[in-house]
Amino acid sequence: MSFIDSTKIKECRIRKGLSQRELGELLGVSDQAISKWEKGQSQPSALHLIELTRIFDVDAESFLPTTQTESKRSVTGMKSLVELYKIGRGPSSSHTMGPERASREFIEQHEDVDFVKVVLYGSLAKTGNGHGTDRVIIKTFAPTPCKVEFDTTTIDIPHPNTMDIFGYKEGVEVAKVRVMSIGGGSIMYENKVVAETPNMYSLHKFSDIADYCKSKSIRIWQYALENESPYFLDYMHKVWLVMKDAIHRGINDEGILPGGLEVKKKAKSLYSTQNLWESAETRENRIVCAFAFAVGEQNADGETVVTAPTCGAAGVVPAVLYYQQLKNGYSDRQIVNALITAGIVGNLIKTNASISGAECGCQAEVGSACSMAASALAELYGLDIDKIEYSAEIAMEHHLGLTCDPICGLVQIPCIERNAVAAMRAINAVSLANLLWDSRKISLDDVIRAMRETGRDLDSSYKETSEGGLAKIKL
Repeated sequence: MSFIDSTKIKECRIRKGLSQRELGELLGVSDQAISKWEKGQSQPSALHLIELTRIFDVDAESFLPTTQTESKRSVTGMKSLVELYKIGRGPSSSHTMGPERASREFIEQHEDVDFVKVVLYGSLAKTGNGHGTDRVIIKTFAPTPCKVEFDTTTIDIPHPNTMDIFGYKEGVEVAKVRVMSIGGGSIMYENKVVAETPNMYSLHKFSDIADYCKSKSIRIWQYALENESPYFLDYMHKVWLVMKDAIHRGINDEGILPGGLEVKKKAKSLYSTQNLWESAETRENRIVCAFAFAVGEQNADGETVVTAPTCGAAGVVPAVLYYQQLKNGYSDRQIVNALITAGIVGNLIKTNASISGAECGCQAEVGSACSMAASALAELYGLDIDKIEYSAEIAMEHHLGLTCDPICGLVQIPCIERNAVAAMRAINAVSLANLLWDSRKISLDDVIRAMRETGRDLDSSYKETSEGGLAKIKL
């Protein structure tokens, strides 16, 4: 009897950018053995399974057949929204935000160095050029000179996203650290144990949160404030400032995005090109799209954005909210309340399904962002909790099945355009919800569960592997 789902080994390998030969070298087995595992012709030993969990940075249950993992799925609460809204350089939380954080911490601890060398290993080395890992590291260390090397041959590393940082003073090495970018912008230092962050919320279903809010006559954002730290509001104001700054930079930026696709930045043109006979509706669409493009292009260019809920979907929420602030004069505090409401929706999706394109396709990224933006806009409009839920549900429902198929693995085509389309769809979702809320048949919890199941059933080639769909187009 097979106790391992062979397809999940292949999905994890591709996600980490490893060939069968490279994975075999890490495990000390042949590439033929890896091939047999992935075809279900044989099973890895218990020791090899442990090594696979280390290499792929997952738990053992990730390799169990779906029927087993679904039955074992146990959710007991949710993390802080600070872990959902992360500030850093795009376009990837693991390949840019993590290395940026490691570089920033290094230079803060070693201000006296006059030269830095960074060596990237594993997946950071194999896909770092396309993600702009080297460019982000050099920007972070500036004005201190920095050299980045890609080591694609060393296999004796503790994690697929490993990097060494060396600091020099007058040509002499004075500091060295080894850091692992473990996903979501988080990092871990070699030989240091990182404690898991505690749950901040005991509730993890929208229905339960809604019942609680109704019983106390409070808004969703007020429920969040009951559970978060005293510093949370200050952090959320910073999040909003960074979002606005990304829009401002984007609509004033020009040029070609890095990566080789020769994609021209379009946000400035979208924002400034106005037809004399433009209707109010057309103008709204154009401006909202310009704001979404602005953030998406800044993300693709390795500039600072906020994950909302991911780097690849970072333009949807700020585009919708900033347009509304300019149009209707909402205060920053009102926008922050809306962002918190959106964060609860994003956290529910992250906890009960996924916000990872590698796990559930683009429905988990842009779909989740659209759902968050719709709930935020509904909060700004002062709609009741049922209409907020319906807005989020409509937005997610109509992204079900959306694949993650970026051309050449770059977060550019179709990613940036998808942010703009999703921003407009979020606005439409709120309009529909306001009119039709009393006739709805399914809940947000239902749609989140359906998204998880849809993502589970998607073929791995449509999950951020650049192997299927649009990604197969050669430009």
